[in-house]
Amino acid sequence: MKAVRYAGGDGARLGRLEDDAIVDAGPAPAIGFDASSEAWQLIASASGPKVALADATLLHPCVPRKLIGIGLNYRDHAEESQLEIPTVPVLFAKWPSALVGHGDTIVVPREETRPDYEAEVAIVIGRRTYRAGAEEARAAVGGISAMNDVSGRRAQLETPLRQFTLGKSFDTFAPMGPCVAGADGVDLTAIDVKATVSGEVLQSSNTRNLIFSIVELIVYASAGMTLEPGDVIATGTPGGVGDSRTPPRYLRDGDVVDVSVDGVGTLRNPVVFEP
Repeated sequence: MKAVRYAGGDGARLGRLEDDAIVDAGPAPAIGFDASSEAWQLIASASGPKVALADATLLHPCVPRKLIGIGLNYRDHAEESQLEIPTVPVLFAKWPSALVGHGDTIVVPREETRPDYEAEVAIVIGRRTYRAGAEEARAAVGGISAMNDVSGRRAQLETPLRQFTLGKSFDTFAPMGPCVAGADGVDLTAIDVKATVSGEVLQSSNTRNLIFSIVELIVYASAGMTLEPGDVIATGTPGGVGDSRTPPRYLRDGDVVDVSVDGVGTLRNPVVFEP
């Protein structure tokens, strides 16, 4: 089952995605789709009017309190970055204000000279979780989605003390969607993820190559920090980012970035440079 948040005439609405149509499930709450069992029940029982997907404006499905990024979580990405393999997960913040939906434009600020793409599997927490063990951590996964962890490498790497939060949180630098897919029965250790930039496949991997599994990330993050329904963890990007290529392949004005996640679909966003 797949849940979407989309623009209606009277505000944001939730719906069940069925092939090329959305079955309306009513007004979206302020938190969007939080992947809780109650939210999935609402989606399952949706019986409102159908809206053609081609006519709908999809919004980022979640409005999370916390949007957590994971750094260097694929061995090939750590190696291409010429950094040591981490011994514990590397967490950083992306402000939720950076979120945009499928089809929205990534706007690169005029100060940012090294804009980069990062295809990632995003997981949505579906239940309140604190100090989870492995079993509880798996049960906390309410859904999966696709995210492009767009990164301003100038701000991230050239500024004093490497300002990850700034470089990762520019407006529009967190495309997410097009939907949240249910996680029941999904093998979280075998999810394909791919980035295609203007028709060229630049990243292609699978969560079996994660250094720290999705369950391990939740166990680690929930030790001292309560994870709430609707919180999002972007689980890391595989090798092939633009900053590590020779020569570097940064995002260009007019590019289109597709992030494809198995079971979710493809998140597509055009790129423009701020004038």
